[in-house]
Amino acid sequence: MIRTEELLLNVGPQHPSTHGVFRIIVKLDGEVIKEAIPVMGYLHRGTEKLAENLSYTQIIPYTDRMDYVSAMTNNYVLVHTVEKLLQLEVPERAEFLRLIVMELQRVASHLVWWGTYLLDIGAMSPFLFAFRDREMIINLFNELCGARLTYSYMRVGGVKWDAPEGWIDKVRDFVPYMKKKVEEYDQLVSGNEIFLARIKGIGQYDAETAISYGLSGANLRCTGVNWDLRKAQPYCLYDRFEFDVPVGKNGDCYDRYCIRLEEIRQSLSILEQALEQFPEDGPIMGKVPRVIRAPEGEVYAGIESPRGEIGCYIISRGRDKPYRLKFRRPSFINLQILPKLLVGETMTNLITILGGIDIVVGEVDS
Repeated sequence: MIRTEELLLNVGPQHPSTHGVFRIIVKLDGEVIKEAIPVMGYLHRGTEKLAENLSYTQIIPYTDRMDYVSAMTNNYVLVHTVEKLLQLEVPERAEFLRLIVMELQRVASHLVWWGTYLLDIGAMSPFLFAFRDREMIINLFNELCGARLTYSYMRVGGVKWDAPEGWIDKVRDFVPYMKKKVEEYDQLVSGNEIFLARIKGIGQYDAETAISYGLSGANLRCTGVNWDLRKAQPYCLYDRFEFDVPVGKNGDCYDRYCIRLEEIRQSLSILEQALEQFPEDGPIMGKVPRVIRAPEGEVYAGIESPRGEIGCYIISRGRDKPYRLKFRRPSFINLQILPKLLVGETMTNLITILGGIDIVVGEVDS
């Protein structure tokens, strides 16, 4: 009779596939996972508590450090929530600039995910291609706001800087280039037999499970639920543009992969339309007092980040600082389904499932 005993194994907190200081304690019977316990908090910086002693403008740089792969959308959710509380009108040119940078950020974020995900499961070249093309977006952001990762670009009532001369034309040139590259990505990877064997049918769940766990983004839409806040509850200028919401039906890692690839295409389509309608001139800041004092009350606003619904909840007591601030962080919420998905899987599938959720540890811990 063969005797086996369970093995406790730490994956992380320093492990290439966790892409940050994140740890999973797995209980193994041979190669099969019997139990998985995520351990988070290594990167916790107390952002929400710090915000109680900061002015609304001073909080903006802290949002950059949450999902640092998608800082522009983090900036937007904060200023959008404050504007909702103030009932502030934002100039059209500023809204166009915000929308353009958010969709560029979505493309850049998905490129990071695509490259690192394929690197995790054994493909080297896609990582290099993805970061080559992401660098073009980073250069555009650098020219716009002087930063490459943490932008602090948006302000309550508008944006910090207008687009420099020729910047919009550079974005126009980038869109057709990226459209061509996405098709190359698809041909390179999506039909590969080894790749399909690694992700098809892995990490599968249904729509009822996704909703009960509060999942959003590709992690929800992969089950067939058509829910994207840009369509369902339009904000910024999204109700002006035609675009599709990619959905899957099997709820597995492959569907999540296909959705994110298609989201790049849809973002490029939105960018094309926005660039056509971009106003020639106009103000980039609304009528905002030097010291922002939000009226007493509470407000919640949610937007569609590359990882799902990111929301901001503010309680104001009429001061220049929030009485309480809370972020709904999609990486943190989407991560909750991980222990359920890992039970009964092998160690190789752990990497595939974790990468398919697409977390950014700064946003998990905040």
